[in-house]
Amino acid sequence: MDMNRRKFLLSTAKLAAAAAAIGPAVMSIPAIAEGQQDAPKAPAYPFPYAEIDPDVVRQPAYEGYFENGCCYGVAKALLGELSAKVGFPYTMIPPEMFANGKEGYTCGTLCGALGGAVGVIGLCCEPEASRELVKKLFAWYTSVELPIYQPEVEPPVHTVAPSVNCVDSVTTFMTAAGVERKDPIRKRRCGGVSADVARKTIELLNIHFGFAEEPVVAPVEETVAANEYIGTSSTSRGEMKVKVTMDGDKIAKIDILDSSETPGLRDGAFNTVPQAIINAQSTEVDTVAGATESSKAIMEAVKDALSKVKK
Repeated sequence: MDMNRRKFLLSTAKLAAAAAAIGPAVMSIPAIAEGQQDAPKAPAYPFPYAEIDPDVVRQPAYEGYFENGCCYGVAKALLGELSAKVGFPYTMIPPEMFANGKEGYTCGTLCGALGGAVGVIGLCCEPEASRELVKKLFAWYTSVELPIYQPEVEPPVHTVAPSVNCVDSVTTFMTAAGVERKDPIRKRRCGGVSADVARKTIELLNIHFGFAEEPVVAPVEETVAANEYIGTSSTSRGEMKVKVTMDGDKIAKIDILDSSETPGLRDGAFNTVPQAIINAQSTEVDTVAGATESSKAIMEAVKDALSKVKK
């Protein structure tokens, strides 16, 4: 009994000592919690935006590409300016979290430069507005000859990306330039595209938040040769406009001049249907899975153009 009693007393003493040791730490918890009440709180979503000069983000985005890829480069440039202009909470977002967008998120899908831009747009715009800006950014990306910004050496060619996917954008350029992926020309091109995307993103955000006005685009007079014909059709998203070039009584070429179809979703139809019509010499061709409405719109627009061919 004496032995058991001594063990009990010894255990009790140890517990008491341990409690005394952790006492200050336990007592300090309310103080820490109280101090946290004074810590800066994240503002309500979406985060604030301040006017930014579109040109200042180009070089940081270009350099960022060579550090950790295009997605990181764009995010670093945009977050850097927002951190300088707005401060918290942008100062708490590490651009390294965007490094996984490199090389089309490692599998050639969405261009990482666009991915970085999309992420930042989503931070400072409501979801509906964010989607509209993304749509405009993607439409610009697939309609403009890139790269625009090349601070080192002028590229041998400028190309229009057939889709928003990295593999399509890069392959189109490499084929036209006659270079491989590891070639410095290709790397400078992607650095430049990062700069271009960053600049366009700021331009769109400045317009959205009222710091700049939407550029007025003068209507372009369509001039067509004697063997060229314009045709239009409508979809749930707007108008489709094509130009059909005839070689005698045969369809020689089909150009899509304007479309409200969603970039990315429309790509299969745009890349397949015109050539299918030329091959078949008929507008009655198969639609593309996932782009049925776009496919039909191209066929209807071509049919409209053909109706104007003089018999």
